[in-house]
Amino acid sequence: MTGKFTPTVLPGSNQAGPAWWFIFSGRELLVKQQDNALSVPLLHDAPGELGLKVLRQHFLGTLDGDGCYSVEVPEGAEPPEGMSFKELRKLWGPMDEALWRVAGCAVQIVEWDRTHQFCSSCGTKTDYKQGVRAKECPRCGRLSFPRISPAVIVAVEQDGKLLLARGNRFIIEMYSVLAGFVEPGETLEETVMREVREEVGIEVTDIRYFGSQPWPFPDSLMVGFTARYAGGEISIDKEEIVDAGWFTADDLPRIPDKISIARRLIDWFVEKQQNKQ
Repeated sequence: MTGKFTPTVLPGSNQAGPAWWFIFSGRELLVKQQDNALSVPLLHDAPGELGLKVLRQHFLGTLDGDGCYSVEVPEGAEPPEGMSFKELRKLWGPMDEALWRVAGCAVQIVEWDRTHQFCSSCGTKTDYKQGVRAKECPRCGRLSFPRISPAVIVAVEQDGKLLLARGNRFIIEMYSVLAGFVEPGETLEETVMREVREEVGIEVTDIRYFGSQPWPFPDSLMVGFTARYAGGEISIDKEEIVDAGWFTADDLPRIPDKISIARRLIDWFVEKQQNKQ
C-alpha cells in the first residue's frame, strides 16, 4: 500500500467496500497473521463478523481509499480464533508501517472517548458533536477534543560528539537524546533550553527544527530539534537521569529502535559525522 491516510470524521457515500478495523482491548490491538506479517482485520463489519462486543466505535478516515475504524471492546476480551491482542509498541516491524501509524491514531481516539464520557466542568454525560471529532456537554456546552500533549526532543552536539542520557525509566541500559513536555506559556525553543538545563545542567544554542512524530504512548506529539552546546558542565538531575555523557558516532551505547524520532536524530548525527570523513 502507498500509505496515504486521510483523516475524516464521517464515512463518505463511496465507503461500501471492506474497511480496516483497529480493535483495542485496553491498549492492545487485535491482529492476525497474514503471510509473513501481522495485520488488522479487513472486513465489512469486523465486530459483527468476529462476534465481538463493541463499547465504542469511530470512523477515522481512509487509508489508500479504504475506510478505517477504531473500536473499543472490553478489557480481557477473548480474541477470535487465529487472532491475538498485542501491545502496539511490539507491532512496529511485524506490521505494515502505514497500518501501524493509523493504529497510533486509533488508540488515541479510543482512549480519548473512554476518558471523556462526562463533562469535566459539570459532570453531565457528554454527546458526540455532529461532524466534528469532539464531545459536547448538552448542559453547559463545553467541547472536549482529543488530547495531544506536545513534547520536544533534541540532539545536542559538541565538537563531533552527541549528548546522550539514560533515563531512570529505561528498564534496559539504553541511552537516548533528551526530551520533555512543553509547559504552559513556553515556546518550543524555550522548552528545549529548559529541559536540557534541568536534566543535564548545560546551555544550548542554534536550536533548529528537525521534524516531528505522533507518539501514541499515550498521546504525545514529539517535535524534534538539533542544537549546539553553548556552555556548562554536565550535572544530571538524578530524579530523571541516571547517567549522561558525550559520545562519538563510532562509540555509541545502546540506543532506541528505529520506531522513534529519537533514533532518527541519532542516525542524522551519525550520518553527518560519516560525511565529514
